[in-house]
Amino acid sequence: METNNKPNAATRIIQGKCPKCGQAHVFKKQANLFSFPQMKETCDVCGYKFDREPGYFLGAMYFSYALAVLQSILTFLVCYFFFPALSTLATLLIIIGVVILFAYKNYKLSRIIYMHVFGY
Repeated sequence: METNNKPNAATRIIQGKCPKCGQAHVFKKQANLFSFPQMKETCDVCGYKFDREPGYFLGAMYFSYALAVLQSILTFLVCYFFFPALSTLATLLIIIGVVILFAYKNYKLSRIIYMHVFGY
């Protein structure tokens, strides 16, 4: 009898693993820090096809948007409660900076979440 030691969905999403087997990474290793993230075409372990059809990841934009909104709200709350003397402009610039800072991670994370939700 084979045991299934596949990690749960939340762990697979955070680690960027395949939605089917949970072992291989979805994105290729980056050559340098400023290169655009490249997805693998299939899983190295189970052969799961990541990109189903042209336009498949258009829906991932909604997840990316939701992540950016969540980060914006959390940043605003931190600024509002911990730094009440900050001006509105300073708070806005900090929020924009946080969204830009996390845009790279949001891109990858939103695609992985989308595959886990709508991948089967």
